[in-house]
Amino acid sequence: MRYFEARKGRIEIIPMIDIMLFLLVFFIMITLRMIPATGISTRLPTSSNAQVLPKTPLVVELRSDGRLLFHDKAVTLTQLEQQLAQNATNHRQVILAGAKNVTLQQLVSVMDACRRAGISQMGIATRAGQP
Repeated sequence: MRYFEARKGRIEIIPMIDIMLFLLVFFIMITLRMIPATGISTRLPTSSNAQVLPKTPLVVELRSDGRLLFHDKAVTLTQLEQQLAQNATNHRQVILAGAKNVTLQQLVSVMDACRRAGISQMGIATRAGQP
């Protein structure tokens, strides 16, 4: 009689959990590879007193050929001032990332534009190391 008795099927959950964890790790690794590492290659000046900022500020890049980049787009000083004024309510910090051979006049001009836009804190991006 026991032979004809219908056996109930069992669903093993342990292998299913293993497969789901494997798929999760696989998708995380693929997603991290899909996000491109974006950035602009510049040669920043070095400083022995470089500090990490607590918040992510706005970044203005000064190129050696005189161009300004804000959000990876070339802008003039007046356009930069307007865009910073729009962002001044959310961000009070601006980081100025300039090439090694940017003149002091270019730096001061950008700092003046930041002040006119209402930015209260400015910093200069550097690499840690010996000057």
